[in-house]
Amino acid sequence: MIGSSVVFRTRSWTVLLLGFLTTASPAAFAAECPGHPDALGTSRTLVVDPHEHPRIGTMQYRETLPLKDHEVVLTFDDGPLPKYSNQVLQILADECIKATFFIIGEQAKANPEGVRKLVAAGHTVGTHSMNHPLTMDRMPLDKAEAQINGGIEWTSAAMSDSSKLAPFFRIPGLMRADGVENLLISRGIQVWSADFPADDWRHISSDRVYQLAIQRLEAKGKGILLLHDIQARTVAALPKIIRDLKARGYRIVHVVPATADRPATPTTAVEWLLHPPTETTPIARWPAVPNFVFAQTATLPAPGLADLNTQTALQPQVLPHKTRAQDDVAATLPAPGRDLFAIPEGSVEVLLSTTLSRRAATRLAMAAEAPRAGKGKAAKMQARRTAHAAHAAPKRAAQAKSTAPRPTRVATSVKKRA
Repeated sequence: MIGSSVVFRTRSWTVLLLGFLTTASPAAFAAECPGHPDALGTSRTLVVDPHEHPRIGTMQYRETLPLKDHEVVLTFDDGPLPKYSNQVLQILADECIKATFFIIGEQAKANPEGVRKLVAAGHTVGTHSMNHPLTMDRMPLDKAEAQINGGIEWTSAAMSDSSKLAPFFRIPGLMRADGVENLLISRGIQVWSADFPADDWRHISSDRVYQLAIQRLEAKGKGILLLHDIQARTVAALPKIIRDLKARGYRIVHVVPATADRPATPTTAVEWLLHPPTETTPIARWPAVPNFVFAQTATLPAPGLADLNTQTALQPQVLPHKTRAQDDVAATLPAPGRDLFAIPEGSVEVLLSTTLSRRAATRLAMAAEAPRAGKGKAAKMQARRTAHAAHAAPKRAAQAKSTAPRPTRVATSVKKRA
């Protein structure tokens, strides 16, 4: 009996351990997908409170969803459009993947059954305005509010239970504006951007959509993928995207809003950053200095030298004897005499102080620096100028004599007349 009980307990622990490992592995979620044992599945459900983190998506905001490495949130915009949305819905159902859909009010009005299918499949449904204007960043706030209200009204009207509508909103074209965001946040609606798109709204091939989705996801390592369930290229690219997510070890996370009966998933503030800083990663920005509330505003006086010598026994260690003997040197120095600042009249300093005497001061300075020996270049030049002046002096005298006015012969003419 004892041996059999030991064997039974060992087998029980083995079964429990295997069950735990199976539950913790991604294959467990695939096993819960009937008829699709190789399905990717949904790894976990993340519950968020829009009031605590009102803006998410690093394409535009600082924060994003608190995802772990290799976790992805799939989001789809602009539906429902039955031709393509139903195919997207079936692809997700075959893989047991839960996603988030942002609905256009006009689409919900025209295809209410498509909205009900999303809710019945367990997906999260948010809104995306009434008719997808690409001018919400510059339209008047009252018109933006009408777009928001129209999308919410028609999407909730299409549901059998309007409480299933999530307070999530994505601005059309991601054309954000502070006024629109503040309006949404004041009403408890979380503003969703994305971490990376696949450009499936552009005129590109489905292969290019698949490549961009995987390349950008690999560059970030996790995040919110932005797709559109109204495009044929998205329908063609989605199975390949899911196949690669499975091959590369990525896991799907389903996001739902917090309610009174469903509290938010416990997280820390740093988890809402795409790449939280670690001890091995240097911080690029200096942290903001917090605003302290001081108990007292009075300041202490600066210590003096006497405060360092309060204990006589410690004076040699605190302040050496030689330093103490010189601590009052500044007070014993004599005052300088007035003749210390006197400047002799006619000196270079005085001449430089006036504008008219600067040339004379410059000549004096040059003369003082010139060598007194006659062998220097300056002396030779001065000798040449002196010889030239001496040689030209007789010529100047002759020119002056020749240009002197000649005396008139007035007296002679007077004698002749007489």
